[in-house]
Amino acid sequence: MSLLKKKDEKKTEQEKVEERREEVLAKGRKFKYPLQWTKHRIVINTILISIIILAIIVVGGWLALYRLGMTDELLYRITKIVPASVATVDNEAVRFSDYLMLYRSSMTSIERQSGSQFDQSSVESLRAEYKRIALTEAEKYTFAASLAKQLDIEVTKEEVAAEFDRHLKIGGIDRSEEGFLKIISDNFGMDKSEYERMLYLSLLKSKVSIAIDENANKIAGQVEKLLSENNNNYGAVAEQLGDAVSYEETGGLVDSKNIDGGRASEAMKLEPGASSGKFVSMNGDGYYFVKLIKKTDSEANFVSIKVPFSEFDKRFNELVESQKINESIKIVDPNNQ
Repeated sequence: MSLLKKKDEKKTEQEKVEERREEVLAKGRKFKYPLQWTKHRIVINTILISIIILAIIVVGGWLALYRLGMTDELLYRITKIVPASVATVDNEAVRFSDYLMLYRSSMTSIERQSGSQFDQSSVESLRAEYKRIALTEAEKYTFAASLAKQLDIEVTKEEVAAEFDRHLKIGGIDRSEEGFLKIISDNFGMDKSEYERMLYLSLLKSKVSIAIDENANKIAGQVEKLLSENNNNYGAVAEQLGDAVSYEETGGLVDSKNIDGGRASEAMKLEPGASSGKFVSMNGDGYYFVKLIKKTDSEANFVSIKVPFSEFDKRFNELVESQKINESIKIVDPNNQ
């Protein structure tokens, strides 16, 4: 004991302080390490729970989209963020969000305009029909985008904005943007960004159709030449070109807001006897030529010639026949079950 006492007496004050400090820290570690282990376990459990929740969401979303065929608002919003694919066209992914956008806008229009005139069976049949139409259209837009890359074709934001402004004035009505957006929201359930996406896809497909359809461009040139030689006699030109074009007469005055690919709108810009020259239909499926017969402030009587685009659909159908379109969902017509 005396020996230990002598050793303690020889220690400096600094050594005694350090020794005491180490004793205190040693006692503290007894409480610190269990707490660290607990925190570590909490972090691991939190990560595991997060992974499980994420897996449930992913699996649930996959089942809802690909097996149950659900099309509700929440899933649509998710597909706008998550790049889910509903099909592939020649190995190009078809965006699920585009398919749902096309389908939901069509069904919103049907449901809001038709009210309760359809029974449940009819509604289900319509849903299946419009799902098929929407998926095919989404596939065509994807194919158009693929061809656009190859042909170095693009649609700019300015072109979309110009097309949006043109739609504001369809039928000669100078609508406000707010009023127009309310119309498309009420009738199609779409906001501005969705409508602009629709315009973008339509413009891209139209540009591609024009670029690849040499035959339509050739026939349109023939129409222009023959009209100039026949004093704008649309009937005679249509008869001469036969099945290569389609000819139509309104047979009387029609509303300037008539949904006819933009023909009534173009006719309203003309004076009686004048011809519009070539212009692309609003849905991008061909060229139109219009000649005004008579008009009032809100109606027009006109004749028209259409030169349809066919090359795009021909190429798309070749992909279908060669089984280069693979769909991730199955659309079943309830009437054929």
